[in-house]
Amino acid sequence: MSDIDELQSRITAAMDRIAKGVDAARDKPPAPDPETVRALEDERTANAQLRERVYALKTKADEELASLRTQVEDTGGRIAALDLELQRLRKANQELTDACAALREANQEGVGEPHLINTAMLAELEGLRAARASDIAEADAILAALEPLVKEAADAPSEPTPAKESD
Repeated sequence: MSDIDELQSRITAAMDRIAKGVDAARDKPPAPDPETVRALEDERTANAQLRERVYALKTKADEELASLRTQVEDTGGRIAALDLELQRLRKANQELTDACAALREANQEGVGEPHLINTAMLAELEGLRAARASDIAEADAILAALEPLVKEAADAPSEPTPAKESD
C-alpha cells in the first residue's frame, strides 16, 4: 500500500503543479500578434502626426484671427476719422452757403459790407481745408484696404510671363 500512497502523493503534487501552471497561464495575457503591434504603432504615429497638424492649424487660425481683429479695429478707426472729416466738410459747406447768401442779399440791397466778404472767404477757406482733410482720410482708408493685398501679391511667387513672338 505504501506504493499506492506514494504514487497518490506524487500524482497529487503533479496535479497541484499543473493547477498552479494553469492559474499562471490565465493571469498572463497572450503574446500580442506582431502585425497587430505594428498596426497599432502605425496608428499611434498617424494620430501623433494628426495632432501636430491640428495644433499647427489652430495656431495659424488663431494668428489670422488676431490679425483680422486688428485690421477690423484699424478700419473702424479710419472710418470714424473719415466720418468726422465728412461732418466737418458738411458744416463748412453750410457755413459757406450761409455766408454767400448773406453776401448776395447785401449786394442786392446795394450795401457792400466788408465783414460779409471776409466771412465768406473764411468759410470758403474752411471748406477747402475740410475737403482736403476728408480726401486725406479717404485716401488713408483706401491705402489701408489695399496694403494687405499688395503685401500678399509681393509675397506670392511670381510666374514668368510667356515671351511674345514678334511678327
